[in-house]
Amino acid sequence: MEALISEHIVFISLVAAVLPLLTFFGSLIFSGQVSRSGSLAILNMSLSLILSACVFGRIWNGAVIHEQIHWFTIGGWDLRIGILLNNLSALMMLLVSAIALLVNIYSTKYMQGDPYIRRYWAYLGLFCFSMLGLVIVDNLLLMYMFWELVGFSSYLLIGFWFSRSTAVRANKKAFIMNRVGDLGFLIGIMIIFSQFQTLDITRLFGAEGLVNSAVISGGSWVGSAGTMPAEWLTIAGIVFFLAAVAKSAQFPLHTWLPDAMEGPTSVSSLIHAATMVAAGVFLIARVYPVFDEHVLLVIAAIGAFTAFMAATIALTQNDIKRILAFSTISQLGFMMLAMGVGASASALFHLVTHAFFKCLLFLAAGAVIHEMAHLKDKSGKDFDPQDIRNMGGLRKHMPLTFVSMVIGSLALVALPLTSGYLSKDAILIQSFEWAEGEGGWFRLIPISAMVTSWLTAFYISRLIFKVFFGEFRLSELTGHLHVHEAPAAMKYVMLILSVFCLFPVFSWNPLLFEDAWLLKGFPVTESMTRINAFHTIIPAAVNLISIALIGLCFRWYGSGRSAPDFSKTVIFRFSQEQWHIDKFYSAVLVKGTTAFSGILYWFDRYVVDGVVNLVGTLGRWLSFWSRWVDRYVIDGLVNFFAYLAGIVGNFVRHFQTGRLQHYLVTMLIIILTLFIFKYYTAAI
Repeated sequence: MEALISEHIVFISLVAAVLPLLTFFGSLIFSGQVSRSGSLAILNMSLSLILSACVFGRIWNGAVIHEQIHWFTIGGWDLRIGILLNNLSALMMLLVSAIALLVNIYSTKYMQGDPYIRRYWAYLGLFCFSMLGLVIVDNLLLMYMFWELVGFSSYLLIGFWFSRSTAVRANKKAFIMNRVGDLGFLIGIMIIFSQFQTLDITRLFGAEGLVNSAVISGGSWVGSAGTMPAEWLTIAGIVFFLAAVAKSAQFPLHTWLPDAMEGPTSVSSLIHAATMVAAGVFLIARVYPVFDEHVLLVIAAIGAFTAFMAATIALTQNDIKRILAFSTISQLGFMMLAMGVGASASALFHLVTHAFFKCLLFLAAGAVIHEMAHLKDKSGKDFDPQDIRNMGGLRKHMPLTFVSMVIGSLALVALPLTSGYLSKDAILIQSFEWAEGEGGWFRLIPISAMVTSWLTAFYISRLIFKVFFGEFRLSELTGHLHVHEAPAAMKYVMLILSVFCLFPVFSWNPLLFEDAWLLKGFPVTESMTRINAFHTIIPAAVNLISIALIGLCFRWYGSGRSAPDFSKTVIFRFSQEQWHIDKFYSAVLVKGTTAFSGILYWFDRYVVDGVVNLVGTLGRWLSFWSRWVDRYVIDGLVNFFAYLAGIVGNFVRHFQTGRLQHYLVTMLIIILTLFIFKYYTAAI
């Protein structure tokens, strides 16, 4: 069996990627047969997961498999495309298919009764196919195609409830902002191709690749493919990072992700956990050798700032999904920070652990929203089922959801015995070691990351205590009605995800990230050995203060005592308004573009069209006078001479009688006339 898998591993990976696409077409073919669409989706994702596990078992820490076929030829250049299976692609295949299957199972109950459920399965299948295709292709051009397909699929899913104007605005916003990043990706491809005349990822970024073998010498990028000004290396890195900034919702292109919560919660969990937003981190890992020290510093700084900014915003939000959305932005910032300081293995480790605990948090939040929405329908009262101020005391009614969300939250906070502790520890420790080597203001980057960790502990504790502790705040409004535990399909999925949020899945040692099997599959830095005090001080400081903040949060929000009212302060409003970044974009970019478009419209209508209309009027006026001259002057003269010729002709015609005596008399008259005229002129 193992030999058979090894022999057909490329075919197996292709089938694993294509199976979700069959869900897309099958859901459209089985029109009106909802149960078949859901069963087909789960069956295909189950098979995809099994095949992905086979690929992972064959590839992980084994030989890299790279097979290609000829696609087309332009001039003397041949484009070959194929499948690249290494540790990174095998890990992402397993992660995407596992998370997608759980979300599919969860959706059978969460989306039950939705009139457009068949379309939901189709979009979900297309989404998973796009992501699986993205992680296994070996060519930047193909990768760009799947990159665009991921964006398009997310556009469809975010705007799934198209009857809601907010959903339509959200999916357009996500689509447009991601086009900015896509332009960066395309420019990066053009720069790389112009220098190396290939788009093959292995030839470019492999251990012996063209980019890895190039060196900076005399202000130029010198390699086996020739030379290029060193500035172009920096530009290539910046534009590739721009693509990741948009897709992974980093500052300043992060504002689309909180609005993307307008889609179903199950979609949000998939987007935030292992697919769309993870694609940006995956891209950086794929093209990592192209980033020089200047770009890496930018990546680290942007990542640290984004993590801190998003965490401060999450502190004051009241929408349960929006809090988790800003949490995702913050955690992606940690991954970018790790990439920037050279800890790419730790970034990928955190990507995997984050996928499980963030998916769990979203699905648990979805279970709460699901039951709150049912309560709203049954009671006939009008309230927001996603506002945490309308909840409270739900741990009594939804115990399994409560436990699941607590486990996911502990992993998010990165407390010991959770997977998040291992991956976030790795990032924080390695970032401090990097800053120690750089010195100066570089130390602000890991310090801000540590502060962000403490803010994370506070905002997620606030969510837990306000939702699950105290008394239900709408009991008087809803009467005897109460929320209940989520359906079995939803509960079991949350239970499975809870297991993957604990340390044994990744390391038997709950306190040492160095022992994690996943880190051993990627190149690591010297910081993997415990050579300094950072490995002890950083985890202790993070955890002790985090626990203290959790206790403070319980005192304010979970013990029944009233919390201090900060709502009137400037800092609170600044956080609640999301640093006014969205308003700035709306006021400056959106309204500015609209105003500029209005000016262009005025210029086009009154200047360009005015000149055109004036020229047209002058043309018509000239045509009128040309017609008048032609008709009354030119035609008049022609007609006059014709009339004169007619009169003369009619007069002369009378002389043509055919009688000789008439001609003789006429000749005599003419001769006499000439004689008299000559005589008269001579006499004068």
